[in-house]
Amino acid sequence: MFLDRVTIRVRAGDGGSGAATFRREAHVPRGGPDGGDGGRGGSVSIRVDPGLTTLRDFQHRRVFRAESGGRGERSKRHGRAGADLVLDVPPGTAVLDDTTDALVADLVATGQIAMVARGGRGGLGNVHFATATHRAPRHAQKGEPGEERSLRLELRLIADVGLVGLPNAGKSTLLAALTAARPRIAPYPFTTLEPNLGVMDLGVLDERRPTIADVPGLIEGASSGAGLGHAFLRHVERTRVLVHVVDGADRDPEWSYGVIREELRAHDPALVAKPTLVIFNKVDLPAAAAAWPAFEQARRPEGIGAVSASAETGLGLDAVRARIAALLPAAGTEAELPEPAGVVVHRPEPVAERHTVGRDADGVLRIRGRRIERIAVQTDFDNEESAARFQRDLVRLGIDGELRTAGVAPGDPVRIGRLELVWEPDLWESR
Repeated sequence: MFLDRVTIRVRAGDGGSGAATFRREAHVPRGGPDGGDGGRGGSVSIRVDPGLTTLRDFQHRRVFRAESGGRGERSKRHGRAGADLVLDVPPGTAVLDDTTDALVADLVATGQIAMVARGGRGGLGNVHFATATHRAPRHAQKGEPGEERSLRLELRLIADVGLVGLPNAGKSTLLAALTAARPRIAPYPFTTLEPNLGVMDLGVLDERRPTIADVPGLIEGASSGAGLGHAFLRHVERTRVLVHVVDGADRDPEWSYGVIREELRAHDPALVAKPTLVIFNKVDLPAAAAAWPAFEQARRPEGIGAVSASAETGLGLDAVRARIAALLPAAGTEAELPEPAGVVVHRPEPVAERHTVGRDADGVLRIRGRRIERIAVQTDFDNEESAARFQRDLVRLGIDGELRTAGVAPGDPVRIGRLELVWEPDLWESR
């Protein structure tokens, strides 16, 4: 089964909590705090493995989680860092955020890697919170939760030549005739239900070995989701050359040709600007032989090359190889992709992100801001000292005053990130 699109859920490991312990040794009655820090959580990354050709590894397992960090311990011992998780994908895999459709990474090069979920920070132990006036703090930070997100993986084949055309135009037969590939061939439409790849030999004197992708047949409306085309049109986006196969024995070859051109243009106008060769197939049949002169004449004003051939009998295939070879880049540049790719999108966090205080649709007050949300999730509200420290952070950041201005009253719920807390003037406790 050729799996080229899948949605997965990834979660990085949580950071380990810091320890709130104190030094206990003989003859040291007041040893002071010695709680170690929690270990960081493991991150989730996606890496290119050239040995893979489909996303089949994600067919049955869709949820992946990295290891969480270990808790801090006494004697200032830090918790163990969580192991990172690396998921391997084939070259040409685009990683998108399934919620926003934003591109996360476009992975094409062998070994290229992109972090898609960052592990949570480990919490600080109580040794960090000792001061000259507060020498025995019982406050330690909880570990920060790891990032969690839903991702869509889309495989877009990296091939030199893409074969497109209506169902039963003879693309699979042509692929088999030009390469050593053995796709399924039958005299009825939609025989090909998944892309097939082959490598074409251009001759003894030509060292280039272009790859050819046979894309399942398109139909009218494919760019809008009709038939099988919507799922496979993206596989021709990375090709250098398009080979448009037309069934010359069709009732109206000119209409067949126009339908595919319009579907390519509707999907991405850049596709019709690619170097294109039109193969007028099945010219061994009388109907196709009679229609060829008019069809060839119609292509000349467009500046698109056309050649007649018969994939079934081999007639004209030498000319097809020569015309494809002329459209391909020179030897030594085949490894360069025909379009910008290999992109990893970096979205750095704002240095001084502002917080906001507003209300959700149900009227509950919500505080937004990465800094205060991080402070909240790392606060142990069961610890009075930690809860009091959180209250001081609210005052220090000006959030306390903004909540009062917004009309908060004792007992009102207030949301921060995933937490919902009950507002009390002097002490917050989690619900």
